[in-house]
Amino acid sequence: MRLTGDMQERIYAGVLGKMIGVYLGRPVEGWTYEAIQSRFGEVTDYIHDELNLPLVVTDDDLSGTFGFFRAVEDGGFSPNLTAKAVGEAWLNYIIEDKTILWWGGLGNSTEHTAYLNLKRGILAPKSGSSMQNGKILSEQIGAQIFMDSFAMMCPGDPERAAQLVRESASVSHDGIALEAAAFLGALEAAAFTQRNFDRLFDENERFISSDLMRKLVGDVRNTCAKATHWREVRDFLDREYGYKQYKGGCNIVPNHALTLAAILLGGDDFARSLMIAVSAGWDTDCNAGNVGCFNGIRLGLDALTSQIDLRAPVRDRLFVVTADGGECVSDAVRETRRIIRAAAEICGETASIPQERFAFEYRGSMQGFEPCPCLRSGSAIRLSNEDGKGLVISMQDACDGSPAYLSTPTFFDPFARWQGYDAIASPSLYEGQMIAARFSCAETDPPIVTPYVCYATPEGGHATVFGEATSLKQGETRVRWTIPPLGGQPVLRVGFSLICGRSNVCRAVLRTLDWTGAPTRYELKGAHMKNITDPAPFVSRSFVSSAKNFGLSLTNTLSVSHPEENGVVTLGTRDFADYVISARITPHLHERGGLVIRARGHRQYYAALLSGGDTLSLVLRDASGDALLAQTALSYAHYEPLTMTLSACGSRLTATVGETTLIAEDVSARYPSGGAGFRMDYGTMMVDDLVIWRI
Repeated sequence: MRLTGDMQERIYAGVLGKMIGVYLGRPVEGWTYEAIQSRFGEVTDYIHDELNLPLVVTDDDLSGTFGFFRAVEDGGFSPNLTAKAVGEAWLNYIIEDKTILWWGGLGNSTEHTAYLNLKRGILAPKSGSSMQNGKILSEQIGAQIFMDSFAMMCPGDPERAAQLVRESASVSHDGIALEAAAFLGALEAAAFTQRNFDRLFDENERFISSDLMRKLVGDVRNTCAKATHWREVRDFLDREYGYKQYKGGCNIVPNHALTLAAILLGGDDFARSLMIAVSAGWDTDCNAGNVGCFNGIRLGLDALTSQIDLRAPVRDRLFVVTADGGECVSDAVRETRRIIRAAAEICGETASIPQERFAFEYRGSMQGFEPCPCLRSGSAIRLSNEDGKGLVISMQDACDGSPAYLSTPTFFDPFARWQGYDAIASPSLYEGQMIAARFSCAETDPPIVTPYVCYATPEGGHATVFGEATSLKQGETRVRWTIPPLGGQPVLRVGFSLICGRSNVCRAVLRTLDWTGAPTRYELKGAHMKNITDPAPFVSRSFVSSAKNFGLSLTNTLSVSHPEENGVVTLGTRDFADYVISARITPHLHERGGLVIRARGHRQYYAALLSGGDTLSLVLRDASGDALLAQTALSYAHYEPLTMTLSACGSRLTATVGETTLIAEDVSARYPSGGAGFRMDYGTMMVDDLVIWRI
């Protein structure tokens, strides 16, 4: 089926719907039905402020949905994606006890149990099977909550969607959980071309094989058709399919039934379907996320704002928290592009996808831009995007020369309140990188534009540095600026100030914004920890660590320690292509350790490793372990510092330690870009004088 522009916009609407549902349901996750009813009655809008919580949160439903989907790209967009390949993605993108999953323990958390199985070498789908983990544990809700991206890459093709969903979900689940997930995935894929509920359900029940699922779907449809109020349906589901009947922490059966009921009872009202999914309790963010995704696809983009504008507060903002740290600060447009690219590859089509990081190509898309929270605007500013052709910046009462500021996040807010899941990421923008923007303006007296970044300070606050001012001209103007040295401190936001000319009202359009390539030079030097009671100054949060013990040091810049094999610490993004990482490292007790380059997660990278006091190696790391590319003798001593560099240029890798140079060629060009960092196996190394620069 041809991947039309309407289908692409519906994928975007599905991504947004998933996010909106999660953000609506997250504040009352874990609340009882009675508690929600007593406090709110019906949850018709965002309630985060009332509970003193953030709106945009890190959440397993979102990190898992979009993080695990990267198995498709990692697998070369194969139409025959396997559970084994998705399991390998779990091991690459999950950091144990930190990212994506609810880490509730072996035999308690279904996903944690499956991860431990994978780590022990039990391949998917056995890792999630009832034979391995038992019936109750393998039939919890996770099969359903992580599957939406796989379904959306199959618009109009429910057969393929059901198959991909089963494969991906079987990493951690089995039995009726796979049935429920495959059925819902088929419904989502079919909803691209079919809006009628009866046809959607009738035509896709062929993906159900168990008597229990057939009965559940029939009961939900019949009860919803007869009910006069949604609470009648909720009471029925509690009696027939509730948590008392289906055991475990969060069984799939009650939640799948409620998800279907919210879809049917909500009809063509996007907001009402989400109100029911959240107000009815059980797993509120998971159920609402699935409902929002389905109805975003089925009803389209305009439905997200038709009754209540649930879209505007979100501004596309999204965190995908994985071991690929530079990709964590994301947005709905960027994740939509990934799904569209996969859908096009699978179908043998060519999708027109903007190359720039910010292109605002969907109606209403903001990609995180807002009036800057770090700087107070002297003029009123309004941002809009009615046609999907750029971010329209309008200023009123601006003739006094007061600037207005707009920006988008490139890292976590150091002052944000977090709920539940860890906020782990690397910045998406660094000192030494060049930003390139394209503005258009039709004004006879165009505004003056100045780029800037907000960055964290060692004292725990934030500061702003501005680039050179540019007077826009009628037509198109390009603005470029290289971020100056910031002492290695993380960039928090990137934005622009605008000053209008003599007009009382002015208008400009930000068409695109982008940055590519590694920094011209990034440096982190010196000891940043000032006292032992402050073990994690904010700069340390630029690094994503799967090493068990990582942080700043009173005497060195960084300390990397890991009691097992493959403790990895990285920063940077997939924008880093041809570059060099250099550091002065002091190996302590260890088996292997050294530098990492072009990391795409913590099991996909190249590394230069010292081992045994006498060997330097270049390796390619993937799901199978280390593949040796080159090796040479090198004598070094424990507790003695040495300077080490590792470069990647095209397919060539070069490691240098003192007078010794080791070169290898990866003819497969497996990893064309990615972050930089360190690896330690069974030991510790101290790091100083970290420098990264572009070749």
